[in-house]
Amino acid sequence: MSEFSFGPATGVGSMPGGDAREAAKTVTGSFETFPYLAELPARGPGADMIGRTAGLLVDLYARVEPSGWRIGDRPGRDTRRARAWLGEDLDALEEFTQGYEGPVKVQAVGPWTLAAALELKNGEAALSDPGACRDLAGSLAEGLRAHLADVRRRIPGAQVVLQLDEPSLIAVLRGQIKTASEYRTHRAVDRQVVESTLRDVLGVQDGPGVVHSCAPDVPFALLRRAGADAISFDFALLTERDDEAIGEAVEAGTKLFAGVVPGVDGRLSDPAGSVMGVRTLWRRLGLNPGSLAESVVVTPSCGLAGASPAYARAALAHCVRAARSLADNPE
Repeated sequence: MSEFSFGPATGVGSMPGGDAREAAKTVTGSFETFPYLAELPARGPGADMIGRTAGLLVDLYARVEPSGWRIGDRPGRDTRRARAWLGEDLDALEEFTQGYEGPVKVQAVGPWTLAAALELKNGEAALSDPGACRDLAGSLAEGLRAHLADVRRRIPGAQVVLQLDEPSLIAVLRGQIKTASEYRTHRAVDRQVVESTLRDVLGVQDGPGVVHSCAPDVPFALLRRAGADAISFDFALLTERDDEAIGEAVEAGTKLFAGVVPGVDGRLSDPAGSVMGVRTLWRRLGLNPGSLAESVVVTPSCGLAGASPAYARAALAHCVRAARSLADNPE
């Protein structure tokens, strides 16, 4: 994917509030070279990341139960609501990207976090049943194919970037997802199965794919093998244990979406201070400082759904300034 150029900064996905036009205006105004389709979970079930992705599934439907989202036989009110909100968000993004040419990012929950979150009829997570996991991944791939085509139709100049959100991936690999009773955990899923499923879902996209995880111990090498062109993570959670995997990723041409700007209200440091850790990492790994700006996309540490609207706007603007600081002073 080396010929593809991401913008210097973008967002992770969610924004505060419930006004699709306001969110699209903020995102496109902040990221003139790398906007994304905002998610607004404050609207309620169906706008949350699981419900929104469940609305994309083909021939599989989910509804809200007291315990969470459960797979059902037919589309109901919750599916219709999820699809309506997604349509509203796409309408708004389309309106504010008239004539735009360049990368546009869309996000969906990846197959493993979805399998850990969606319940089967018996109340257990789909993760408990390998056949259900396969069906879910296949349905997600079909739904994403149609969704990506819709985005391309609405924004003809867009180079669409697909981001899969996998916050539960590490817990799935380590067998840490609790069963319905909460007394036990589901068995760890084989790493090769995890990798090949991710590869299949990322493969629906003929443009770049990003995998986002704001959990510790991001499996950089596994995600690269699965075909991720970029890996998005909370920079504050990195430890020196991650150094080798990050160095190999950068040298192989994998882009890093470095979440360096806090996702919740607080005081923002100066832009240079926000990316100081990235420069330090580069020095520690002995990487060429000149490659920094082309290897790193600056983002918030995670979604901004929990932030105030004023802070969310400030955080997005701060990402752009921090990315500029990285490009201007890589040393």
